[in-house]
Amino acid sequence: MNRIFSFLFILLVCFSTACAPSSGTSTSEGVRAGGKVRVNEDLSVYRPKYPAATDEAASAPRTEPANHVNNRVAVLMDTVASVNKGIKYAQGYRILAYNGSERETVMNLRKTIIGRVPEEQDYLTYQQPNFRLKIGDYFSRMEAQQVLNQLSDLIPNAQIVQEQINIPKK
Repeated sequence: MNRIFSFLFILLVCFSTACAPSSGTSTSEGVRAGGKVRVNEDLSVYRPKYPAATDEAASAPRTEPANHVNNRVAVLMDTVASVNKGIKYAQGYRILAYNGSERETVMNLRKTIIGRVPEEQDYLTYQQPNFRLKIGDYFSRMEAQQVLNQLSDLIPNAQIVQEQINIPKK
């Protein structure tokens, strides 16, 4: 019992001295404010010094660049544009609306989807014995998800699949 009291006393003394504020007055380095020492340091001696701007720089005439490359850049941009016109395919996303073996079901679903979103292209393929109906050409998954949300009541099991898509001509 005596050991417990001595242990508690030592523990109490340790906690009280650990949490006690240090005695002292304000030093040249800091000012005591609300129990905390706030340090006042003058760092201006370490800051770089720059000469003040003069009117000579403002009065100097503006120099024009000697080698204009605007014409060369325009030619290169036209070349890139003409090469890009030849690209017909890209990696993108389509909605897999149906994958099954019933022809009537896929044809009825195709008509219903075309009625709901007529601006989207549909792709019906047959690989024996399955029909696959895919909808749209989307560059991002978010675009495909927006159309899928419009069709979710018609085709609750539809999925977004990554595939090579046709680039629409504008």
